[in-house]
Amino acid sequence: MRNTSQRRASILQMLTQHGSVQVTPLVEQFGVSAVTIRSDLSALESQGVATRSHGGAVLTRTAVTEQTIHQKDALNQQQKDRIGALAATLVQPGENIIIDSGTTTISLARHLHGAQDVTVLTNGLNIAWELANAPGVDLIMTGGLLRKQSLSIQGAQAEACLQAYSFDKLFLGVDGFDLQFGVTTHHEAEASLNQKMVERAKKVIVLTDASKFGRVSLHRIVQLNRVHTVITDASISPEYSQGLRELGVELLIAE
Repeated sequence: MRNTSQRRASILQMLTQHGSVQVTPLVEQFGVSAVTIRSDLSALESQGVATRSHGGAVLTRTAVTEQTIHQKDALNQQQKDRIGALAATLVQPGENIIIDSGTTTISLARHLHGAQDVTVLTNGLNIAWELANAPGVDLIMTGGLLRKQSLSIQGAQAEACLQAYSFDKLFLGVDGFDLQFGVTTHHEAEASLNQKMVERAKKVIVLTDASKFGRVSLHRIVQLNRVHTVITDASISPEYSQGLRELGVELLIAE
């Protein structure tokens, strides 16, 4: 079953990258029968991420074109504020946490001004600015290259600085969230840095409004077996709320 799951995840990644796949090349690549590959494509179709075509399949579910952080900030503001407020209740005095860049994660930063004895590492320029005057927060910023599209700092220098630390919790923002493919983002360097964050954190908490469910962006950050908690809004579909619970992921709804 694990081989089946891994193969289907690989096929989905190929679909995301190329927009379509063909049965014959997949048979040769994975060393399985055409019947098996067709079964894989049918399973992806049943999940809504692919549509069967003659001799293969095409991608039917993907994230929208990437928006700037200013455009994102204007979307789903009330939901994001509730998510941030709920996430802040999970931060305990004395903890060391990572807050990933993003417009949902900054809502968490806005609710941490009353935090006590908390150390925050962030790669988000906007998040650092938000917490600069929080008296109970010690702030660490990654080095690296600023990506203006997202106000996030990334690159080899940002990744290297994480190696010296251990964190209690990572609060992670996402561009896409799929039950099979996992958590994704538009940009390769951001995905790479996020992966390093996951490695350094004892607990991974994803903050996302429900609009991100069912979207698949190009670069996977992590599969859901490494995610401990998801905080979202009440618009989450029954498919996703049930799917997360079946995977053993804690689901918190910000009302």
